[in-house]
Amino acid sequence: MKILALLNRDGGTLKTTDHDELTALMRDEFAIHGHELTVESCAGDAIVAAIKTAARRDDLDVLLVGGGDGTVSAAAAALAHGGIALGILPAGTMNLFARTLQIPLDLPAAVAALAGGVVVNVDIGSVNDRIFVHQFAVGLHARMVRMRAKIQYGSRLGKIVATARAVFLALRRVPAIELELEIDGVLKRIKSPAVAVSNNLYGVGHIPYADDPRGGELGVYICTERKVGAVTKLTFDILTGAWRQNPDLLSQTAQRVRIHYRGKNRKKRAVLDGELCTLDAESIVEIHPRALKVLVPAEATYL
Repeated sequence: MKILALLNRDGGTLKTTDHDELTALMRDEFAIHGHELTVESCAGDAIVAAIKTAARRDDLDVLLVGGGDGTVSAAAAALAHGGIALGILPAGTMNLFARTLQIPLDLPAAVAALAGGVVVNVDIGSVNDRIFVHQFAVGLHARMVRMRAKIQYGSRLGKIVATARAVFLALRRVPAIELELEIDGVLKRIKSPAVAVSNNLYGVGHIPYADDPRGGELGVYICTERKVGAVTKLTFDILTGAWRQNPDLLSQTAQRVRIHYRGKNRKKRAVLDGELCTLDAESIVEIHPRALKVLVPAEATYL
């Protein structure tokens, strides 16, 4: 296969990685398996443009991106419904989609696994035609990300600390957002601190990411409690994978979700794959089964 690797040198662990050593390792591993690999390093503010340019090429089999969840999401959006497969070198803080695809989080191990990997089709989600691979969320999550953006950090560990602090600050005052939800044609009106929709249902026993990237369904999660203590407990249960046992979370699967929001404040009121975005008056969330080609380890258990 002909493969282009784009490394976000300002992203997560790639900030402190020896790029010459990593490039040499990648070339050796992929050459062993008969692949033609080109490696390019990009600044963080140039990676999205480089991804879009690569996605328009007609001579590539795989676009391998090294970076965090934001870089991965941008690449998935550019490659969705196309012929080029997405490969992921996990170099972010959470690496949620890489975890779903069962790509090792250690970079040398990820390189080896992908060099001997296979191309398969997996699901993606969309919100008003904006692609996501992990989650679209409204409410408390957006407040947390807004607060984290105000905290200075310069490393992966710093981001983890900033995230923990932002969660604490966000939980000091729990929001209540009035929404009209239509889930597979069933209408309900709610007032909730947090609503989220994921690309396939979250697994249990670990941080929130899907275990099956080809399940063909959205996961829908609605917080039903507004008391600070209960919402704090629910947040902890979600982070530890114990969310199914929490009585303050309604969850179900769906094919299509319509979210109607009448509030005046829309800017930065939603989160798409970890990035703040505008919450439209009406958001149509849909699953697109097997609409993204990905390069994954040959031993992945969902194959």
